[in-house]
Formats: sequence, C-alpha cells, structure tokens
Amino acid sequence: MKILQVLQLLKMYWPVFPLVFLAGLIDAIAGGGGLISLPAYMIAGLPPHQAIATNKMSSSLGTALSTIRFAISGYIHLQTALFAVPCALAGSWAGSSLNLMISNDVFKKLMLVILPVTAVIVLRKKDFEDGKEPCGMKKTIVLSCLIALGIGVYDGFYGPGTGTFLILLLTGLAHMSLQDANGLTKAINISTNIASLTVYLLHGQVLIPLGLLAGICGIAGNYLGVSFFDSRGSKIVRPVMLSVLVIFMCRTIYDFLSA
Repeated sequence: MKILQVLQLLKMYWPVFPLVFLAGLIDAIAGGGGLISLPAYMIAGLPPHQAIATNKMSSSLGTALSTIRFAISGYIHLQTALFAVPCALAGSWAGSSLNLMISNDVFKKLMLVILPVTAVIVLRKKDFEDGKEPCGMKKTIVLSCLIALGIGVYDGFYGPGTGTFLILLLTGLAHMSLQDANGLTKAINISTNIASLTVYLLHGQVLIPLGLLAGICGIAGNYLGVSFFDSRGSKIVRPVMLSVLVIFMCRTIYDFLSA
C-alpha cells in the first residue's frame, strides 16, 4: 500500500482508526468491541453494507490471531469443532447473503433497533458458568452444531456480540466449562468470519485497504489492553461503549432527518 494512499485513507476515514483501536482495548478488557468498531465505520460515513463488510475484515485479523493462540494451547476440542465449524460456515454464508438482499436504507432502520438490543444483552452483568454437569458428547455436538448455525446466521447478517452470545449459549445450554466454551467459540467465530468475509468480498463490499489498516489498529488495541489494563480497567467499558453508541445513534438520526 502506497504512502499517499494511506494518508488519503487517514484523512477520509479518520474516526475509524482511534475507535477501532479503542474497540481492541475494550475487547481485551471485557469483550464486546464490535459494538464500537461497527458504528465507527458508519460514523465515518460508510453505508451499512460496506461498514459491516469492512468491519468483518478488520475484526477477522484479531480473531485469527486469538484462534491460533487457543489452538496451540490446546483449548479447542477438535472433535466438537469438526462438527460445529461446517454449520458455522453455512449459517454465516446464509446470513451474509440475506444482509445483501436488504437495501442500505432499510438496514439503517433495522440497526436503530438491533444495535441497542445487542448492547443491552452484551453489557448486562453475566455469570457464564452455571455449575451444572456438562452434557454427554453426542448432545454437546448436536447443541454446538445448532448454536454454530444460528449464531453463524447472526454473525453474517450483523456481527457485534457474536463471541459473547456463543459463550453464553455453549455454557448455558451445553453446560460447557468456560475454558472449553472459549476454545470452541474461537473455532466457530473464525469460521463465521471467513464465510462472511468471502461473501462480502465476492460482492465488492469490502474496502480492503481501510479494513487492513483498521485491523492493525484493532490488534494494537488488543495488545495494549492485555498488557496494561488490570481488572479495574473494566470500569471504563460501559461508559465508553455507551458514549460511542450515543454518537452513532445521533449520526444515524441526523442522516434520516437530512435525507
């Protein structure tokens, strides 16, 4: 990528980079960074389809790195993942294709409902493990496949909160341990990202240079978040997320009124 092109991207889409960096910090502290990174693209002026598609590219970089780390550490149960991953791929492909069938104007209206609801679910206080005995292997595989398919559709169609939803369902329905649920979540999430990103790339919706630059910012945010924030850093998560969501809602409402 040429230096001039980078400078042009920085000038045109400057709100994206600090907010995606901030999303990386939030992800490192408590998860849910997608609630910041997706609105960041729309605050910068991208239409919904391009915003979701480009956000998918930037977020995929961080997800890929964390998935590799989990795999190397042995936290991904391969037998369950081998069944769940194809379901995640199919669900995400379907969700992404459905997204592209909806016009940008209609999708903006949907986001005024979807985004606040997602934020409430992700930001509420949650206790993942319920202390119940894990399900048997067959039941775990069936539940994991159904969860991967359903959340795959959601991730392809929209995205923010996918990791949180996966962990909530895997621990709540299959009664998996948090460690096992985290590992399987990474395998499912990287699969949904790959399928969704492929669909958006095929339809020319991804601004590749912007997605790559933003992805670097997100990775840097994650790295610094892990390195410098202790448990008290989580106190900043809710105020920061709510501030970005308010800015996004105001921008969206302004666009409607000025159209």
